Amino acid sequence: MSDSSYSGSHRADEHPDERPGGDPAPARDFTRVSSSRIHTLEGERPYLDVVDLKVHFPTDDGVVRAVDGLSFSIEKGQTIGIVGESGSGKSVTSQAILGLHRGTRAQVSGSIYLDGQELLEIDDEELRRLRGNKMAMIFQDPLSAMHPYYTVGNQIVEGIRVHHSDMSKAAAKSRALDLLARVGIPNPAKRVDQYPHEFSGGMRQRAMIALSLANDPSLLIADEPTTALDVTVQAQILDLMRDLQAEFGSAIIMITHDLGVVAEMADDVLVMYGGKKVEYGPVHEVFYGPQMPYTWGLLSSMPRLDRARRDTLDPVPGNPPSLINIPSGCAFHPRCVYRGEVPGDACVSEIPELIDTGSGHHQVRCHMPQERRLEIFANDIKPRL
Repeated sequence: MSDSSYSGSHRADEHPDERPGGDPAPARDFTRVSSSRIHTLEGERPYLDVVDLKVHFPTDDGVVRAVDGLSFSIEKGQTIGIVGESGSGKSVTSQAILGLHRGTRAQVSGSIYLDGQELLEIDDEELRRLRGNKMAMIFQDPLSAMHPYYTVGNQIVEGIRVHHSDMSKAAAKSRALDLLARVGIPNPAKRVDQYPHEFSGGMRQRAMIALSLANDPSLLIADEPTTALDVTVQAQILDLMRDLQAEFGSAIIMITHDLGVVAEMADDVLVMYGGKKVEYGPVHEVFYGPQMPYTWGLLSSMPRLDRARRDTLDPVPGNPPSLINIPSGCAFHPRCVYRGEVPGDACVSEIPELIDTGSGHHQVRCHMPQERRLEIFANDIKPRL
């Protein structure tokens, strides 16, 4: 697997079935119907269906609108990538799905359906039975997510036995050994009795994956699973997740800043800004035909490793907005260099609706007319990617 895959190398001027330089990429099914389209065709809810999710945090300075009206869906066996700058609401969304805001001051509304079950309405005991069993999460920092006072093996065993009380400790430890071996931990019989601080960063991440997969969850949320890992270990972790998904048919939510990881792993991609969805659709449409200026900025700020650099990278100007004082109208307008393309003050005074681009499952939130967005992308953005 090419290391360039993890540095934003999949860009708008390349065919999705080729890597930079013309090397063939692993077979990926870009013809699969998006989960939202499946919902329309079958008339049934997708396996995970998030509808108008809002997560607000009241503070002394005002209400933090971390997630504000987010909707998306995913089927088993599919992967959705959620991308955006820090503070866009990605991790808060994943925590809401797992019910981790319960017992806090967070105000959560909307609906989250998992296999037809409304997660926001079930009691804490039922949620506990689902968490770690039917749905699980790979946390961003396994060193802080795992308990420092217990061995890695004991933590995996506990995660198994809390959902399988009839399983003996010996059987659970055997399962833990098998999981550690399958995620590539060397000498698992020795490592199972070691503590998290005795593992390297890559090994801790593998152990975190083993802990998350201990009960074969049908929904796996990976929050920055490759952060702070070198590119070789990143590639190994992503290969592992892909293999495990193929084996168990899990739905995966991949939260990351790395657009190359999304291009490599995801079927659908959701771009978040200021707590809202600003672009959403199949990865090949969003990456090879993006229509939201913020998405253009994210792609333009990623380096190319397959050719000599012609220009300096184009960072998104300015800083992400305060979620207490989100700008009026389009939240991105203070940073958008194309706001002059929209006549009047619509960008400042009106929140843009999420509209379909015409394909049936590619959505964008922007006041600019679609014809003009396509023209700017073709003439100005694409040549620089």
